[in-house]
Amino acid sequence: MGSEEKIDVNQPEYYVNRELSWLEFNNRVLEEARDKEVLLFERMKFLSITASNLDEFFMVRVASLKDMVHAGYEKRDIAGMTPKEQLAAISAKTHELVNHQYSTLSRSIKPALKKEKLILLDGHEDMTGKQAEYADRYFMDYVYPVLTPMAVDSSRPFPLIRNKSLNLGALLIKKDTVKELMQETKEENEKNKKNGKASSKSSGKTEKKLEKELEFATVQMPSGIPRLILLPSEKEGEKPVILLEELIERNIHKLFLNYEVICAHPYRIMRNADLTIEEDEAEDLLKEIEKQIKKRQWGEAIRLEVEEHIDKRLLKILRKELDMKEEDIYYINGPLDLTFLMKLYGTEGYAHLRTAKFVPQPIKELSTEEDIFTQIRRGDILLHHPYQTFEPVVSFIRQAAKDPDVLAIKQTLYRVSGNSPIIASLAEAAENGKQVSVLVELKARFDEENNIIWAKKLEKAGCHVIYGLLGLKTHSKITLVVRSEEDGIRRYVHLGTGNYNDATAKLYTDLGLFTCSRAIGEDATAVFNMLSGYSEPLGWNKLSLAPLWLREKFLNLIERERKHAKEGREAFIEAKMNSLCDKEIIAALYTAAQAGVKIRLLVRGICCLRPEIPGVSETIEVHSIVGNYLEHARIFRFCNNGEEEIYLGSADWMPRNLDRRVEILFPIEEEKLKEKVRHILQVQFADTENKHIMKMDGSYEAIDRRGKVKIDAQKQFCIEAQKEIQIEEKSVENRVFYPLENKQ
Repeated sequence: MGSEEKIDVNQPEYYVNRELSWLEFNNRVLEEARDKEVLLFERMKFLSITASNLDEFFMVRVASLKDMVHAGYEKRDIAGMTPKEQLAAISAKTHELVNHQYSTLSRSIKPALKKEKLILLDGHEDMTGKQAEYADRYFMDYVYPVLTPMAVDSSRPFPLIRNKSLNLGALLIKKDTVKELMQETKEENEKNKKNGKASSKSSGKTEKKLEKELEFATVQMPSGIPRLILLPSEKEGEKPVILLEELIERNIHKLFLNYEVICAHPYRIMRNADLTIEEDEAEDLLKEIEKQIKKRQWGEAIRLEVEEHIDKRLLKILRKELDMKEEDIYYINGPLDLTFLMKLYGTEGYAHLRTAKFVPQPIKELSTEEDIFTQIRRGDILLHHPYQTFEPVVSFIRQAAKDPDVLAIKQTLYRVSGNSPIIASLAEAAENGKQVSVLVELKARFDEENNIIWAKKLEKAGCHVIYGLLGLKTHSKITLVVRSEEDGIRRYVHLGTGNYNDATAKLYTDLGLFTCSRAIGEDATAVFNMLSGYSEPLGWNKLSLAPLWLREKFLNLIERERKHAKEGREAFIEAKMNSLCDKEIIAALYTAAQAGVKIRLLVRGICCLRPEIPGVSETIEVHSIVGNYLEHARIFRFCNNGEEEIYLGSADWMPRNLDRRVEILFPIEEEKLKEKVRHILQVQFADTENKHIMKMDGSYEAIDRRGKVKIDAQKQFCIEAQKEIQIEEKSVENRVFYPLENKQ
């Protein structure tokens, strides 16, 4: 039985700042790029991911903090930091992170690539004569025709520099002006010589005159041309590669024929891309979001990346025109925008340097030729992606669209793939005369444009499309199929922790449930009635929804464990999620821990809870797995004095999920399925290869592997998915780990 001390769990020192915790997460991704046991191309991929992560972090989180500072907002966060203090801490940490990114590239990854005969040239100066000849020809044939040099002078204002675009800035001077100044200097020197005076002062004057005559120009890298250009090799087996900006820099004089190019340097800016949508005032949400998307290119510049040795005069112009402070400038020792490494990752001929692609396995319960509805009627079916195929979810909609007995299909869509088979099936269902209702969340960040396209396509096909709810994002993942059968109407439901996206389902780890439970079917109907505008029902059977009462549900479940521990009964909590930053939930966990509840958390990203604080969180462990797949599932397991309850859902323990989004939490009730979920948690907590443990100060350390059996949870699930389709299901007691000898 635990003993509770009277400790105020709301003290700021018990919490980690959300943004600094996110930077710790990106550091863990960077650790994968630095780990020499990881295959080389996978390390390159992780380095690219850290760059794209950082871009989004600035466009949204840093931008939001800057807005707060501009508005004079000084309220402190849960860790006791004002927005201004957070920005200062973020700047320091991010500069450090960027330095580590580029030292990883230059000192580790590039030399390793060179050993594999894939040569990433540092600059155009490193090309051989033959390569330079090829590059110049390539420039004239493919690049020169699409470039648009933009000059700046009294008649041409500073142009719009697009968000995230890579650009070349140049300082120019007219050739005639150079000749005139040189002639003036020559004449003055001759005059001084006759009068016996020194000529050094006159050359200094010339420099000042030259500087006054300098003009700024900028060239945006064309998006339609590959950034990586393969050059002819002069050694057998070698693949020399150069970046597009180096070719343009080498040939930039061809864009300004009447000018001398004094210098040219790449630069890149990040803008505030957080949409501000006044939903109350928007007559048409779709049109309002379309309008706001265009404004992303005009948002305030919040970060400027420049080449480390940029000409100071050029930098001065950029700083002034973009209104940049020194702390928001990043001096880069290497190529700007490391996301190009993801393109390099796809280079042919290096399969031995990449992790072999795993083929998602069939699901045993769905492996017969029977229709999916017959198979779901036999009992609830749990799906574990990407280890098990996402195809049954696609097939569920496809079969429903064609089945003459299906009366209606209702679904929520948050993020879908570029060529979504689910969208195609929903459109087909409407064309086949079925009632199709789809909630397309237009406010899904950075997928707004994609979702607008799909929403219009679905409307055109005859679907009833709902554009989310006023003031809320609909983040829940639910599909309801209503079918007429011999014994009456039956409702089939799919619930998931991840998006209805067949592309990301191969990369994200998620869980899903097929059921035709009457209770869940009734709840699913109530969910869609709420979303389409009707009032909520008086009571619910199995599902718990945010923002109505999901927060209260979690707090009650945590409190129940606290009471059990206080009374000497068995009590524990295990939870897996993407992020944990809700203060009320964290305070409840601290209070439960003080009563002796054992708490183990798997939090991939942000975690504002501090474990192992004496008297506060000594019984709490926080683990984080960063592996080949992105850990995305949300699992919540409560001991309940041996009457265990397990839930899956779409929500993290974050204020936005619990208070500002439509989310669904659903129970796993069949014992066989509970065993599967318990096993998933068991293997992940036992991982020795991809896991880090959070320390009290908010930092993380990798597992000490010495003396431990190697367990890579993600690889283990791949093996188990393959075995499960071949052999009968084993009980939890008979399950075995498959130790992995190496990280090949």
